[in-house]
Amino acid sequence: MLSAFTARPIVELRQRDKSKIEALLAYGDRLLVGFNTGSLRIYRVLESIGDSGTATTNEIKPPSSSSKPVELLRELDKFSKYKIEQLAIIKEVNILVSLSNGYVSTHDLQTYELLETLTKTKGASTFAVTSNVVKDVSTGVPSIVSRLAVAVKRRLLLWSWHDSELSSETSELTLVTGIKTLTWATGTKLVAGLSSSYVLVDVETATVTDIVGPGSIGGAPGQDGGRFGGVGVASMGYMGMGGMVPKPLATRLSEGQLLLAKDINSLFIDPDGNSLGRRQIPWSVAPEAIGYSYPFLLALQATKGTLEVRNPETLTALQSISLANANQLHVPQPYVSLAHAGKGFLVSSERCIWRMDALGYDAQIDALVERRRLDEAISLIGMLEDALLKDKEGRLREIKMLKAQDLFDQRKYRDSLDLFTEVSAPSERVISLYPTIIAGDPSLLESSQGDGDGTSTDFQRGNGSGELSVPSIESEPEQVNKQAGRSGVPVHESVNSVDSISERESPKVSTFAASETASTIGRPSMSDTQRHELEGKDLETATSELAGFLVGARTKLQRFLNNDGTLKEIASNANSGTKGAGIEDLLVPAHKGHDLGREQQLRETAKLVDTTLFRAYMLVRPSMAGPLFRLPNFCDASVVNDKLLQTGRFNDLVDFFFGKRLHREALDLLKNFGMETEEGKAPAYLQGPQRTVAYLQNLPPGLIDIILEYAEWPIRSTPDLGMEIFLADTENAETLPRLQVLNFLQGIDQKLAVKYLEHIIEELNNTTPDFHQRLIDDYLAGLKSPDPAGDVKKSEYKDKLLNFLRTSQHYESWKVIQQLPGDVPDLYEARAIVLGNMREHRQALLIYVFKLRDPEKAENYCNQIYLTETSPTSSPARTRRRSTSNDDDSPPSIYHSLLSLYMSPPPPYEPQWGPALEILAKHGSRLPASSTLALIPEVLPIQKLESYFRARIRSANTVVNEARIVASLRKTVDIGEEAKLHLGDGKPGGNAGRNRHVVITEDKVCGVCHKRFGGSAIKVMPNNAVVHYGCAIR
Repeated sequence: MLSAFTARPIVELRQRDKSKIEALLAYGDRLLVGFNTGSLRIYRVLESIGDSGTATTNEIKPPSSSSKPVELLRELDKFSKYKIEQLAIIKEVNILVSLSNGYVSTHDLQTYELLETLTKTKGASTFAVTSNVVKDVSTGVPSIVSRLAVAVKRRLLLWSWHDSELSSETSELTLVTGIKTLTWATGTKLVAGLSSSYVLVDVETATVTDIVGPGSIGGAPGQDGGRFGGVGVASMGYMGMGGMVPKPLATRLSEGQLLLAKDINSLFIDPDGNSLGRRQIPWSVAPEAIGYSYPFLLALQATKGTLEVRNPETLTALQSISLANANQLHVPQPYVSLAHAGKGFLVSSERCIWRMDALGYDAQIDALVERRRLDEAISLIGMLEDALLKDKEGRLREIKMLKAQDLFDQRKYRDSLDLFTEVSAPSERVISLYPTIIAGDPSLLESSQGDGDGTSTDFQRGNGSGELSVPSIESEPEQVNKQAGRSGVPVHESVNSVDSISERESPKVSTFAASETASTIGRPSMSDTQRHELEGKDLETATSELAGFLVGARTKLQRFLNNDGTLKEIASNANSGTKGAGIEDLLVPAHKGHDLGREQQLRETAKLVDTTLFRAYMLVRPSMAGPLFRLPNFCDASVVNDKLLQTGRFNDLVDFFFGKRLHREALDLLKNFGMETEEGKAPAYLQGPQRTVAYLQNLPPGLIDIILEYAEWPIRSTPDLGMEIFLADTENAETLPRLQVLNFLQGIDQKLAVKYLEHIIEELNNTTPDFHQRLIDDYLAGLKSPDPAGDVKKSEYKDKLLNFLRTSQHYESWKVIQQLPGDVPDLYEARAIVLGNMREHRQALLIYVFKLRDPEKAENYCNQIYLTETSPTSSPARTRRRSTSNDDDSPPSIYHSLLSLYMSPPPPYEPQWGPALEILAKHGSRLPASSTLALIPEVLPIQKLESYFRARIRSANTVVNEARIVASLRKTVDIGEEAKLHLGDGKPGGNAGRNRHVVITEDKVCGVCHKRFGGSAIKVMPNNAVVHYGCAIR
């Protein structure tokens, strides 16, 4: 049971004193007590009431026997002729307000002399005061406005002070029934408790709003139940015995909320009178008075002499203090004494006044945690300000983790894991709640229980590791008895059983309240053995929720840890502040004797999280293991290997090995399965080299040694498929070290090496001379080697060789020509191509004409050479058609060499007139006339040369006509330019030609010397600028 407050008597009337305490007022260190005799006693509290609420110690020390809690300063016997019913002060005006004999009077706050009796208040039953800082709407200047509201039967009288000056106007409102209580909701709104309902009065606009509530709080707007309309269930017995109707009560709570209470009914409203929709307080007996002492809700039950302390959020009874004959509750309001701030209050009977000393907030929270009332502890921390607790955020986080553990023990796995996620609980702490099949090493569970298990009661407070220190408060009842025994006043101990309160409460407690507190009240925590006995459906459900938590933990770790396990810069610089705290929350606590660095601790935590997530997936969603391995992870390789081999998920195992860069292990596994030929000994989808080839294709070039080591068996078993490792259209295949790959393939099969060379040269455009020369050597080796396939295979090699010799420009011709003997018919054409590249054209033509006997190839060769030599890139100066009329000095063309071989062949070859005449007919214009005619023998009839002469004449005419056209075009350009010079270009502001003129005025100056022109000679520049003639040469 919580011991939030301890009752200590501070004022006790002697037995011979027949006075009765009627009114209390506490402010600062002063305590004013009004009696039924009309006397007023002023006490000085030796220990400030406001200071008692700020105590942070865990034990209340009893005062020494020599000191008194209060000191009587003054007693005014004639303060009033009648009993003093109510006291209040308006500190800003320096007055004391009292209610006696139906009149409200004001007194000087220093001398307590009567200033004025407000005659209008005759028959007053109660009053209420308030002071607030208000800004003027027009000027914005703040001022202090104090108001006094007095209830006189159905009338409501209002006085106001502005900056200590009493306003001349007095407002008056009339309500539907008699006013019983008044409570200020804000500085301008007042809650009035009537006989049968409540209304909200706006004193500025004079509007009255009915408050609708349950039971005796009030019916529909305008509804009046008469004098006994507010009688409730609990008060009917009193009425039958001549009792009074329960008084309507009201008190202000935090954040502008108000609580209305009448009989056993209650209603929470906002400052505008609207219901907040909260459930009623489960009172079993109608309270005599209610109040709010930050942060608790108070209810005084006079019939039982009991003070109840409740949590205003959960409405749970936290403490019940027995105070004999107590009938009055006084809580100094914050606007009365800012130093007090509602952290201490007074309770009185007719003969005694008790001051309620508050236990330190840290100790209160510790006591709630020790009793496993975690919902109440969380609620209390949320209501308290940060400055009132040591490490508020750490305490709240730790208690929420304890609550999450309790929810887990109750098999509320989703709620538990959601709460763990909310507070970013350490992963090890959550994992330790699971059995070995999920958590892994049992030693981990044992160590986690010793470090951060919520079931232990010996915790260290606020360290974020699951430890919270709770002091023993068993001696508190003895201290209370000692304090009470000083005067003989019967003050009882706090009720220590929560169940005793619950039994006395009305059955109206809703199921919502029961569900709110069921997890923390009166239930012991599960033992470690019970916690880890998860199995069957419970284990699957809990593990499924754990997977979601671990995914979130992985995301948080990625903020601080790179994929390779190094610490990110943002994490290494986060030595303080929220970022640093975030890292510490995620870390696995270091074991004794190990001083691990932050980076190593993060890696250990990541390893634990990922390995546990893998186990969880394997239990509830095995299909998710593969996607996990395709992401960067820190899973334990041995755990994953054993589990996947056991379940036969070899594809996932290969993906895991790839992600962890354990390539040899993966490739050994694929090789063993791939080379297995017997059915049933290996999965069908892993048989053959397909998976090995796909795996090797994904390896980077830096692992070329592993690639070549494991590529041999796929290539030997299925060459076409195996070659895809090196020929695939991927970045990895294109960036492999080509010389190493070529040597590797050469050692297996020359044909594979040729295929690879063709790929890198033709498709990847490799220009390395060694590769080009090597491909030629392989082609020649293929031609020279005995081929079982016969001439078909050799012709294929021959075509490839000739095509490559024509297109490649990166091999060394002198090396190739040495490999091409002149007496091998299959190599004649290849030799001619190489000789052409070496510019040995006559030797090449000899092969085409006499060895190959192919005039067409000889002509094509000459065409290619002619176009190469006459192209603009090879001879930029030759841009016009060359005249053939006078070209004796020009060098002989390639066609002349071919014609000479046809007309005058070397022995023992005969002249070939047909091809020669064809060359003359097609290319005669490209041959020098004199040397060409010299080659024609006299025996050749002139008629056969008709086509030659016709082509020559046509070519000559073409040259002449071209020259004439060019001359005409140039003449046209000359005429146009001359016209521009004489007449100008005709554009406005453009060149005017010889018609242009400039104007020289007296103010015109030279653009060079900046002197006036006067009568000097001038020169007009092309841009119409005018300068001195002498300045033009500068």
